[in-house]
Amino acid sequence: MTRHHKMTYDAPWIELRAGEPDWLSADPGLLTDMYAQLVLIRVFEEYVLELAGKGLIHGPAHSSIGQEGGAVGSALALGSGDTVNGSHRGHHQFLAKALRHLHPDGIDATAEFSPDVRALALRTLGEICGLDRGFSHGRGGSMHLLWKEAGAIGTNAIVGGGVPLAAGSAMAHRMSGSDAVSVTYFGDGATNIGSTLETFNLAAAWSLPLCFFVENNLYAVSTHIAEVTGEPRLSARGPGFGIPSWKVDGMDPLAVHLAMREATEHMRAGRGPTMIEAEVYRYFHQNGPYPGSAFRYRSKEEEAEWRRRDPVALTASWLTRRSILSQQEVDDVVKRAQALMDEVGAELLEDDPTAKAGVRRIKRGEWPDPTFVDVGVRGDLSEFDEVRVADRADVRGEFREARLIEVVADVMDRRMATDPGVVVLGEDVHRLNGGTNGATRGLKEKYPDRVLGTPISENAFAGLGGGMALDGRYKPVVEFMYADFMWVAADQLFNQIGKARHMFGGESAVPFVLRSKVAMGTGYGSQHSMDPAGIFATSAGWRIVAPSTPFDYIGLMNSALRCKDPVVVLEHVDLYETTGDVPVDDLDYHLPVGAAAVRREGSEITVLTYLAMTRYVLEAVSADGAPDAEVIDLRWLDRASIDWDTIGESIRKTNNVLIAEQGALGTSYGGWLADEIQRRFFDWLDQPVQRVTGGVASPSISKVLERAAIARTEEVAARLTEVAF
Repeated sequence: MTRHHKMTYDAPWIELRAGEPDWLSADPGLLTDMYAQLVLIRVFEEYVLELAGKGLIHGPAHSSIGQEGGAVGSALALGSGDTVNGSHRGHHQFLAKALRHLHPDGIDATAEFSPDVRALALRTLGEICGLDRGFSHGRGGSMHLLWKEAGAIGTNAIVGGGVPLAAGSAMAHRMSGSDAVSVTYFGDGATNIGSTLETFNLAAAWSLPLCFFVENNLYAVSTHIAEVTGEPRLSARGPGFGIPSWKVDGMDPLAVHLAMREATEHMRAGRGPTMIEAEVYRYFHQNGPYPGSAFRYRSKEEEAEWRRRDPVALTASWLTRRSILSQQEVDDVVKRAQALMDEVGAELLEDDPTAKAGVRRIKRGEWPDPTFVDVGVRGDLSEFDEVRVADRADVRGEFREARLIEVVADVMDRRMATDPGVVVLGEDVHRLNGGTNGATRGLKEKYPDRVLGTPISENAFAGLGGGMALDGRYKPVVEFMYADFMWVAADQLFNQIGKARHMFGGESAVPFVLRSKVAMGTGYGSQHSMDPAGIFATSAGWRIVAPSTPFDYIGLMNSALRCKDPVVVLEHVDLYETTGDVPVDDLDYHLPVGAAAVRREGSEITVLTYLAMTRYVLEAVSADGAPDAEVIDLRWLDRASIDWDTIGESIRKTNNVLIAEQGALGTSYGGWLADEIQRRFFDWLDQPVQRVTGGVASPSISKVLERAAIARTEEVAARLTEVAF
């Protein structure tokens, strides 16, 4: 006979409600601080909508009016050392954390707001308006608010995009021995996206002090939550991952505060992540000063019902009921906040002399200088000022022959021994005697807490590494087993990690290293074989290194780990078993950023190449009858690090260029490089820049079709015969 046993979650799932006894017993200082913050944020947001309505905000103005209770109630349980990030609708999240940082002992609701509160309002409004005085000099705007000193580590325009980054912050807290916690705020829409769900799992598996704070406002733009999930009680997702979860009325800031206090106690005790679902309501549409009912996806009756539960009014009513503040004092807080915003606005705005009376504009002196547009895409490399930079001719002493795969593990061992901030993470890096290729051989045994085998969740663990890098205390080395997997984590690599420094004003270092291998020729087919250099080279923010010898690998990996920009280190399986000379006792030199290597001198044609293709090019140009080619191994492939001096010197000698790469035509690295060479050296070229690439299609698994899809020695030789004079 079939038997059914009802199963239950191990992790608790509870609904917390604050009743009259909670409000009556709450500390008066807590309630007055809570009210002052609620009013400040509400009035700030109203002023933002006023500016948006007048066309003074370029881009979106995602108002959080109505949702302040969740942000304020939760932030009041945090300290400056705790970190938060948030969503595109994040003004309230950012301001609540910043106000808590500025006034950890509370804001006096009966006094004038302090100069630092005024400065916060001015700088935040400046950022939302895209002005130079903003936290990111106007680059972040409304959706990207960051103030690291306050523990506000960045709101995020990508739905769910900031969730993995917050996990990295939580990991940094835990590894540092701190009891600090991280909170990631996101909406109901983000609970259905892969990066969020992957991070639920990773945080639970690794017991990270991370609170997943769901602001359930019922609508993702205009789509009601009941339309997109079979379980609209979003906190139900937590126990399924082993995460204790609370459901709370987000319009009740005290209830949120009590839930967050319980959650932080759990996390500070080292018991892992938590989830809080706060049911809130945005009074206005997704963007701008109009209610949702104006777009007919909500009714006026629904909006009115939620407004009757307003968190600002609720808190004010308890303050007067308990005689903590008089009605006049309650009203005066609002008036002072409005006066503050008028004063802040007067500093940014002026009458527009070209328009009718009463029309205002941004003061011209507030805008960023247009020449600032590309400043800070990458750093200035000042981190290399005090390091030993050396190339092959500069290294003295005894050398030995070593396989490239051996030095991959050796140099990482050396760096982990000398720098306790280096952390390695990726799939299977802790098993199989060094991962699938031996690249992390022996590291788990020596550094058990810093070699982390991850779940199969590239979005989550790449983003976690990004969050650790942005934290600044650690240098994550993230391994993707195959380069093709970058597409799985494309948001984290390109929208988050690659853009972070520039987006947040050019000042946020991102010391992140991504190791990945190119596996053409191994029979692993279309989804495990690509060369990603062309993709990374056209994505701002990344540096790219491509070692072709064991000696170069040591110096390039050292430089990658020293660099404060994100660096992708490409490794080719064809090179793992190749050998070359390396110093016997020296694993500490750095190859200079932006230095190519001339592998063969010649006079008739310049061949530019990288990675395993370097070896195939050298074979082709060494054959009888081949033109006298100068072969340059680029080593650094990103736009900012190309060695134009070496390339230019060679072109002026040969007047011909061939770019040789192995991968597919569509994602070719050489396309942009050829264009740039022709712009820079047109007068020195006897013919257009020529190229060798693989085919249009990705490599297939069939041995014959795979060989036909990629370029090697034969393709280079054939092309040289065609193009050489």
